Amino acid sequence: MSRNKQARAPRAGTAGRSGRAEQVLDLDRYVPALITFIANKLSRSATVVYQKRFGVNVTEWRILSLLAIEPEISAARICHVIGFDKGPVSRTLAGMEERGLVSIRADRQDGRTHSISLTAKGFTTHDQVIAVALERERRLLSCLSKPERETLIGLLLRVHGNLDAVKGAGEINDRD
Repeated sequence: MSRNKQARAPRAGTAGRSGRAEQVLDLDRYVPALITFIANKLSRSATVVYQKRFGVNVTEWRILSLLAIEPEISAARICHVIGFDKGPVSRTLAGMEERGLVSIRADRQDGRTHSISLTAKGFTTHDQVIAVALERERRLLSCLSKPERETLIGLLLRVHGNLDAVKGAGEINDRD
């Protein structure tokens, strides 16, 4: 079968109920896998560099960078923008607060939520990491021309904006 299709006939010996899968993914063409593979590899290598040089992992860096853009936001906002679950974000923020990178205090408008902001140490760490982060991005995208980079960014923004389209896909309908 053509490599231009997202799913293709399985290789010989692929196990399934009948001894063969009817269809297998073409991981060279399946976009969710490509995005995941890229993100995983970028995150892993960023954590190695950022931890070694600056004492922060990639999750902490993402939070630092968001707080530099949006100071005094809630953990819920961080979860929404970055796409993380509340538990890991809360644990990460607690560790960052212990190390003096962020300040967490009751929100002035709503005492039930907390406002999170960078400390002076957090801003210093952010300013050190951002130079390396931007250089990593420059190197990653160096295989693309400037118009290709702009096209890629535009396409990624469109796909990101369309994430709600996959909510509920594959769920069992209770009425069936």
